[in-house]
Parts: sequence; C-alpha cells; structure tokens
Amino acid sequence: MAEHLASIYGTEKDRVNCPFYNKMGACRHGDRCSRIHNRPAISPTLLLANMYQRPDMITPGVDAQGQPLDPRKIQEHFEDFFEDLFEELGKFGEIESLNICDNLADHMIGIELVTAL
Repeated sequence: MAEHLASIYGTEKDRVNCPFYNKMGACRHGDRCSRIHNRPAISPTLLLANMYQRPDMITPGVDAQGQPLDPRKIQEHFEDFFEDLFEELGKFGEIESLNICDNLADHMIGIELVTAL
C-alpha cells in the first residue's frame, strides 16, 4: 500500500495532495481547494504574491486610458520593475535567482520567487 501511495504522490491520481500546488506553489482554487497544500517548513525561496502587474493587465494591448501600448514600453516597464526589485532584495542578502511570472491567470498574477544563497 505504501508503495502505491508513494507512486501516485503529486499526480492527478493523488486525491489527498494538490498536484498543481506541488508543482507550482500556487493553486487556482486557493483556500477553496479540497486537496492539501503542503507548504515547506523552511526554504531558501521567498514567494511574493501579486507584486507585478503589467500596464496592460486589464485590457491587453492598451493602457488604462485606452491608448495602444508599444510592446517595447511593456518590456521596459518589466525590466525597470525587475531591476528595482532585485536591488531592493539584494540589500537583505545575496540572491541566487529571481523569477517573476508574467501570467494573466488570477492565481498566478505577479508572483515573484526569490531564492537566496
């Protein structure tokens, strides 16, 4: 029995643990999810949720005033945000990696993963 449970852990066949949360660290169902979200007790990774939002997040391709946005401006906005965040977090220690999700799905908007050495 233990071998069977070990073989399905973290897969869709696992009806106890959330496989999406195990892979991504976030679940589209949030607290309403019927499965368990196993959060690590300690980790060198810091999750910062909902920090980054693209200028065209609500209406892709246009800004809040309805003006078309140049893709270069969106990229520049992202790079400025990345640089500012990296510099601010670097004040607290050495950063191994910084990943920012540019995702439009509600459960993944603006998630930053920071791994420290």
